[in-house]
Amino acid sequence: MDFGTLLKPEAVKVVTSASSKKRLLHEIGDVVQGAYDVHAGLVVEALLAREALGPTGVGHGVALPHARLDGIEHVMGAFVLLDRPIDFDAVDRQPVDIAFALFAPEEAGVEHLKALALVSRTLRDPSVCTKLRANPDASTLFAILNEAKPAQAA
Repeated sequence: MDFGTLLKPEAVKVVTSASSKKRLLHEIGDVVQGAYDVHAGLVVEALLAREALGPTGVGHGVALPHARLDGIEHVMGAFVLLDRPIDFDAVDRQPVDIAFALFAPEEAGVEHLKALALVSRTLRDPSVCTKLRANPDASTLFAILNEAKPAQAA
């Protein structure tokens, strides 16, 4: 599995208007609707339900919101770079400026876990995050993600 199978170029966005975690999740919903034709309201509802179980801010300015969605056929992602970090209830209490959202079919098992592991390992690499933060252009961000070689799991 690689980013080319998870992410469409249209699902990468630089966001300037998110001022809260909820607003960011709505932005992600809009991105997913535009890229994958999945209703934004369903996306936001699923993400909010998942966040209620526990925050998905993994630290170092990165959030990995994820949810299962009824009606999709494969795992898909959306990447958002924020121009200003926001509070996301991250484990390290640091604000978030990188969010990679993953969505899986209700019945997805190992495919969803493989995708989550790929994204997590990649965004744990400080050099990848530095490149992403330095390039606020959607097409460049897409290229960086597709060229990234994730660190192997420990």
